[in-house]
Amino acid sequence: MKSFPAPIRKRARNGNALVEFALVIVFLVPILFGVFSIGMSLTMSVQAAVVARDAGAMFMRYVDFSTSANKGLIVRIARGMGMTETGGNGAVILTQIMKIGSAQCVPPYATTTACPNFNRHVIVKRIVIGNAALTTSSVGTPAPAIIGADGSIGQSNYLAETSARADAFDAVMNLGAGEFAYVAEAYFITPQLDMPGVRTGTFVYQRSVF
Repeated sequence: MKSFPAPIRKRARNGNALVEFALVIVFLVPILFGVFSIGMSLTMSVQAAVVARDAGAMFMRYVDFSTSANKGLIVRIARGMGMTETGGNGAVILTQIMKIGSAQCVPPYATTTACPNFNRHVIVKRIVIGNAALTTSSVGTPAPAIIGADGSIGQSNYLAETSARADAFDAVMNLGAGEFAYVAEAYFITPQLDMPGVRTGTFVYQRSVF
């Protein structure tokens, strides 16, 4: 007598495959979105580094970024990041820093004991391009009242005002008395890369020092 194999229940097997796919897709979709979000963040971080580097290089060469035309140069470099000259999703902060020595202490702060910011790094110029409300500089934040229209801070202010101090810069480098450093910081928020419940408030930040 011939024996025949039992019939395969295709419907039952198809049903199992559908359940397995549903279980896997629950984990697979967030992973795929996460890989995309992180990958795009890296891409935007590279662009932010280019913005900080180019802005700092021009700032060091005394390009006047208080003018709309020159601010527009930075906005063009940051194309696609959603920044405008005075707003948007990004901010580029340019800072000129000097170390105060005895030669820099002039009347009425002519002696080192009478010079409040003697032997400190101070901010002598500050320009912000883009949305100034997004972030603050990592090296210090001078009081708005002491910053001129061209971004410069007067001698009496950077010698005496505590808000002009750039003490956080001490951890970056220690300048010699009277030496300058130029810092360019690029900060961009990336709400398009947020993943509710997983990654929120995402941003990219890069800094260049010259």
